[in-house]
Parts: sequence; C-alpha cells; structure tokens
Amino acid sequence: MKVVLRRDVPNLGKAGEIKEVADGYGRNYLIPRGLAAPATRTAMENVEARKAAETRQHSRLRSEHEALAQRIADAPLTVRAHTGQQGRLYGSITSADIAEALSRALGRPVDKRQIALDEPIRQLGDHSVRIHVAPSVTADLTVVVQPEQG
Repeated sequence: MKVVLRRDVPNLGKAGEIKEVADGYGRNYLIPRGLAAPATRTAMENVEARKAAETRQHSRLRSEHEALAQRIADAPLTVRAHTGQQGRLYGSITSADIAEALSRALGRPVDKRQIALDEPIRQLGDHSVRIHVAPSVTADLTVVVQPEQG
C-alpha cells in the first residue's frame, strides 16, 4: 500500500514523502492516527506542488541572502572609538559593537552571534571580520576603526 506521510514517522520517513508500507500498517496504524493518507493521485500531486513551492522559496531566500552578503562585503564599516597615545583603544570593539553599527548601516537587525570575531579589536586600522548571513552564506566585512574626534 502506498501512503503519503503527513508527519514525520520514526524509522519510516519525513512528512511529504510517499512510502510503500504493509497494508495492515497503513490501514490500522498510520491512517487512523493521521500520520499518513492513502496515496491517491490528488495527494501525490499535492506533494509535488508542495515540493516545488519549497524549492522556489529556498532559491528566493538563498538569492536574498547572497544579495545581502554582497552588500555587506562591498562597503567597509567605519567604527569610531576612544584611543590612547599609541593608537591603542581604551576599550575594545566587540562583536556586539560591530553588530550594532552594521544594523544601523543595513537598516535591518544583525545579531552579534552572526559575527565571527576571534578576539575583540584593540587597534586602529582595517580589520577583516566574517559575517554569517545564513547557514551556508558568509560575507567578509572590512571594519575600519578610527579615532574619535573630540
């Protein structure tokens, strides 16, 4: 018997998959509990339409993430900080500081956990920082640390 899984079933498959199961297992367990539905032509067409919609959405999100990564990589981010006599910062520039400045520059929120900073920045100058835009999309941001006037 062929069934379309409505929910994830351990040791059988994930929701939306079409599986061949024993007749009794399908009729007496999966279908009555709402875990699966008989694999009619309509149900199989619905599964294919859902997969196509998910594919379109994933490709759209991927292109949006890549465009954002390109925006991040194209423009350097300037951060101003209090400095001492030898050009060392009084404090340091952390991933939270970079996230705040990047959020203002992009006009959308950026979480500090998206910023891969090995250690806080303590020197003036240009520094390269990796930003995790999405699980599979990263961008290299140039952070320019300048002394504060005043």
